[in-house]
This record gives sequence, C-alpha cells and structure tokens, in this order.
Amino acid sequence: MPLLTKLKTPGKVEMLLERSSRETGFEKAETGRVQLRFDGPAGDCHAGLTRASDSRTLQLYKRNTEIRNVRQVTLLSTEELEETARALDIPKIDPSWFGANMVVSGIPDFTLLLPSTRLQFPSGACLVVDMENLPCSQIAEVVGRHHPEAQFKVVKTAMHRRGVTAWVEREGEVSAGDNFTVWLPPNRPYPHAPQVA
Repeated sequence: MPLLTKLKTPGKVEMLLERSSRETGFEKAETGRVQLRFDGPAGDCHAGLTRASDSRTLQLYKRNTEIRNVRQVTLLSTEELEETARALDIPKIDPSWFGANMVVSGIPDFTLLLPSTRLQFPSGACLVVDMENLPCSQIAEVVGRHHPEAQFKVVKTAMHRRGVTAWVEREGEVSAGDNFTVWLPPNRPYPHAPQVA
C-alpha cells in the first residue's frame, strides 16, 4: 500500500549554491547545477556520509561525536525569505547569508514540511527532509554585516522560516529552473508526545 501522498503543487528550484571549504566563510556562491551524491552535494563543504555532532544534538551525544549526516543539504524558500526580510524591515535577504544549498519556490509554508517528506527532481534525484533548520547566531552575524540594525532580531524573526535540512536518498543532477515533486508522509500526531509551547 502506498505510504506517500503527492502534493498537487510542484516546486521550482530558483537557485543553487555551494562552498567547497568551511575555511572560506559562511556564505556560498551561486552555481547552475549540482550533482547530488549519496554523501551529499558533490564538492560542498556539508557533504559527507557522517558529520561531527554539534549543538543541535547535545541532548543525545557529546559534541564532535561522529554521527550520520542528515544535514547534507540546506533548503530555503523565496517566499519565506521575503517574509523574513519584510519583518526585519530590510530590502532583501541574500540566500547565501542563511547558508543555503538550494532555494526553492512554490511550496507554501515550506519550513513546515514534515520530516520524511521527499523532494523528487526530473533526473530522479530525491532528497529526504530531516527537519526544520532553526535560525542561529551565525546567520544573524552575517545579516548584521549588511544590516546592523537587524542583527539582534534575526533569530526570532526567522523562526519557522529558515527552511529545512535534507539528505540524499537517490543520486542525480539538479539544475536551477528544475521543477520538483513533493511527496508527503502520513501526518499522524504521536499521542504520547509532550506538548510543545
């Protein structure tokens, strides 16, 4: 029995970005296409089958413990970037300021996509959403270099609008301008989960 449901609205890849080394700064440069491999985007500094645990996983592991890399790709939406820029009262947010690998459009409330959502591209390449990517002080510092008045409002303002992280389930090429299909997993709340404010 099929488990996933196809979203009627397709998405579109608006921009692809990459950075080969973490030593060259946080921001990434635009590129026309990217090869998604099982270890992530070819040549990008966030690629790898494993990664060192960080502040996001301190409840589970000591910092720098080797863990599976489910943060191979960072995806943002143009609509949410525009909403955040308006809320910060700045002209725009360059996606590189938020560490994006891929910027998409056409998917409402993109950051709220459920974990295990699949994003399937024309080449057959497929990304699996891990979870929401929370805003952090690092992106606030980058925004602050361009708009100092906004720096200390970025984290709160970008909450639930900084996109998602994902990992590669099927290899293939993705190009700027590609349309993609969103496959949604079942949305059944776990009845025993603690309530989150």
